[in-house]
Amino acid sequence: MAQDREWLQGRLLARPAGANSPAVGRLKAGRHPLGLRPGRDGLLRVPASLRLPVPLLIILHGAGGTAVQSLSLVADRAERHGVLVLAPESEGSTWDVIRPGYGPDVSHIDRALGRIFASFEVDAERIAVGGFSDGASYALSLGITNGALFRDILALSPGFTAPTQAEDAPRIFISHGTEDRVLPIDRCSRRLAPALREAGYDLDYREFAGGHVVPTKMVDAAFARFLGETG
Repeated sequence: MAQDREWLQGRLLARPAGANSPAVGRLKAGRHPLGLRPGRDGLLRVPASLRLPVPLLIILHGAGGTAVQSLSLVADRAERHGVLVLAPESEGSTWDVIRPGYGPDVSHIDRALGRIFASFEVDAERIAVGGFSDGASYALSLGITNGALFRDILALSPGFTAPTQAEDAPRIFISHGTEDRVLPIDRCSRRLAPALREAGYDLDYREFAGGHVVPTKMVDAAFARFLGETG
């Protein structure tokens, strides 16, 4: 099928329906299971201060992580700024392209997006994908591949980005700890950042004193860039 071929290339097909969404804002505020597959699935978090069209962030966990863990990184800021958050879970211990090769995780995220776009009036100009560690690497890979969908990529301590053919150029935020021993900065972000700049991406790259962690100030800076505030 053509759809399967697109997923194997890391391409997401779902697109916002805008004001034509048939059941806008149907879910109540709080966390909701996606209910798309048994076992590892994911969560959707709806802010109490929902204003349409609503910004959307897809947040991706690190290796061995869960939707609850990835949501914990951004829940406070998302609530404060009225951002809808999709936190999918990888089918395996980490994301498909890292195993390697795109596949079930792309299709899972695409189906989740299709459901969200059918239920909410999502702001097409404020859709971002982000993540931590392996999730940051996957966010870079998916985000660059799907630049027509994502305006921003928020990569917190990434390891790499998969080779891809970019269709558009989303803005990119990268933060990384100078004392990271899990994904050392010298062989990860300090190589990624110059390559992305050379390729012409609008990059905000920040280093911080610390290890393989996500400081509050880095999340605040990422959200400020995503939402067009002063960061």
